[in-house]
Amino acid sequence: MNSPPKPPTTINSRGHPTEFEQIIQAKSHNFIGREFVFTAIDEFIHRYRQGYFTITGAPGSGKSAILAKYATDNPHVVYYNVEVEGKNRAEEFIKVICNQLINWLHSLITPPQPSPQARREQDLLDFPPFTGGLRGVGDNATEGSWFLSLLLQQISDELAPEQKLIITIDGLDRIDRNHQSPGTNLFYLPRYLPDKVYFLLSRRPFLTEKSGLLIETPFQTLNLAEYPAENQQDIQRYIQQYLNYEDIKAWLNHQHINEQDLCNILAAKSENNFMYISQFLTGLAEDFDAESFDLNQLPTGLETYYQQHWQQMQAANQDEELSQAVLNVLVKQQQPLSVAAIAQLIDADEFDIEEVLESWFEFLIQEDIAGEEYYSFYHQSFWEWLANKV
Repeated sequence: MNSPPKPPTTINSRGHPTEFEQIIQAKSHNFIGREFVFTAIDEFIHRYRQGYFTITGAPGSGKSAILAKYATDNPHVVYYNVEVEGKNRAEEFIKVICNQLINWLHSLITPPQPSPQARREQDLLDFPPFTGGLRGVGDNATEGSWFLSLLLQQISDELAPEQKLIITIDGLDRIDRNHQSPGTNLFYLPRYLPDKVYFLLSRRPFLTEKSGLLIETPFQTLNLAEYPAENQQDIQRYIQQYLNYEDIKAWLNHQHINEQDLCNILAAKSENNFMYISQFLTGLAEDFDAESFDLNQLPTGLETYYQQHWQQMQAANQDEELSQAVLNVLVKQQQPLSVAAIAQLIDADEFDIEEVLESWFEFLIQEDIAGEEYYSFYHQSFWEWLANKV
């Protein structure tokens, strides 16, 4: 992977906030592949003077791992993770990001004889709420967003021609929008960006008209689902890492299955989903019984993961009776269904059904069949888990 130009050593040696280090290390553990994503990011940064690059994909498709690996390989990149407890509100985002950017700006201003420009920037750093770790900005995120834009411009003005400021936000869709002004960008992200400033985002699938972002600067979206061959290759390589475990070798001998056959079986079951395969292989390696292990059993870690999906789905709909009826049909039919077919099966209005499906959009696969949209759940194991809930 080609890394973007690095900022001064003082920035590079600082690393990321300690509150994010644990999740960065956990998500990037045993990371492999995804070169096509890093290449696309690198090309975008070199093609445009500034912009937003967004990675989208179904739950468990590896988005967080990609950004964690990017942050690990580029410790100067500003990192933020929305799924860390307490970090899903705009005021917290503004506070944490601006603190990191202030460190950038301090490093870029050269003492002891500051230029008029540097003195103006130092005046900014001495101006509340930036002094003392942004005291007060959490109480007024809209005001903080103005300071964020100003900081970005000040840093842009100080960067050398080969330097870039890259800010990563993992899990953008997990924001709590109830604590943000209506009609504003998610996390109050800037509509415009100055030169040499880039945002690298990850989020689950979303409807374009409900992106939550109004951007007038270069942008690109990479949908992981559009790279099945590359995903399959990376899944195979990921599985290969585990085949040297002694317990797995013992099970292979017990079942008279060779390594390549097991790799092919697991890759097919994974449906290119890294969360599924990582939980499966971790459970297989850590809690293993060659006599009783079943390839069709659901890994324990996925139970919790799917329970979170279920809670989000329940919270997304006000009409509990209708949403339950739609869920029953999707689970019992065991095949993709159109809105018209669902409406006919449960005798409901198509518009109401569309609203339910839109609220579950991140957990569904949408297919165009003969000019009509069909829906099914994003992974077979999630469908099986839901089947036990209804």
